[in-house]
Parts: sequence; structure tokens; C-alpha cells
Amino acid sequence: MKELREITAKHPWNLMTTSADKGQFLNILLKLINAKNIMEIGVFTGYSLLDTTMALPDDGKIPAMDINRENYEIGLPIIEKVGLAHKIDFKEGSALSVLDQIIEDNGLVVAPLDEPLRKYVGYYRNFVMELNKALTADPRIKIYQLPIGDGITLCRRIS
Repeated sequence: MKELREITAKHPWNLMTTSADKGQFLNILLKLINAKNIMEIGVFTGYSLLDTTMALPDDGKIPAMDINRENYEIGLPIIEKVGLAHKIDFKEGSALSVLDQIIEDNGLVVAPLDEPLRKYVGYYRNFVMELNKALTADPRIKIYQLPIGDGITLCRRIS
């Protein structure tokens, strides 16, 4: 974690990374609920992805998407070095273009939203607003919004 955090801190877009407190919170939360399948929207260098992947059991899976594979490849050697790359199914593209396929292919528990905030502010706001509307209207789930880092939306399937 430290190595990837230091590399990410030197990146010109380092403001897009997940805060350490958010990463630690998600890691312990995933362990507490015994999460096996999660999704990450917006990977950047993979710092948050590494943190959440470490919380999964050996057979856990994490479909992950980002609009820029080049940034993901910055952290990929570290993810491979710690032996966690087999848990990750990375898809390049905008969240809206690959989200439906990922949801269809995987049972999901948590979806950290780290899509680049600075570069895609309008896109991100619209996506988050539409996602939150859809989640709120879905009677099968309960949502929780937490003010940790730049915000966390958790969903729990209730039926």
C-alpha cells in the first residue's frame, strides 16, 4: 500500500485518489460483511482498488472500470507483486458504457465511486445523481450515504 500511495502522490492528478481514511473504512467494512464480490468505478492508479482487493477472500472478485487504462497500469505491477491481480477484472471505458455489463455479470456488494472528479465534474455529478435516484427508487435495497473522504454510498440488498 505504501509504495502505491507514494507513486500515486507524485502523479499530476493525485487529487483523484482515495483518501487513506476512506480506504481503511472500506477495507474493514468489506471484511466485516464478508464481502466476496464488489465493484469499483474509477480506478485511477489502483490505490483504492488494492486496498479493497486486500479485504476480499481468495475467491473474491472485483470488476473495476476506469476511463484510462494507462493510469491503472501505474499500480498494476504492485498489485501483481502482492498476488492480487487474479481477483480484478479491469474494463476500460466510461462508467455508463460498461456498468450494465458488469452488473449483469457479477453479484455486487459495494461500489466505490472514484471516477475522476476534476476532469469529469459534470459527467460525474450527473452519473452520481442518476445512480442515487435509481438506488433510492429500488425497493430491493437500502442505501447509506457517508461523509468519509469525498463521500461513500453503500447499498445493502434487503430482498
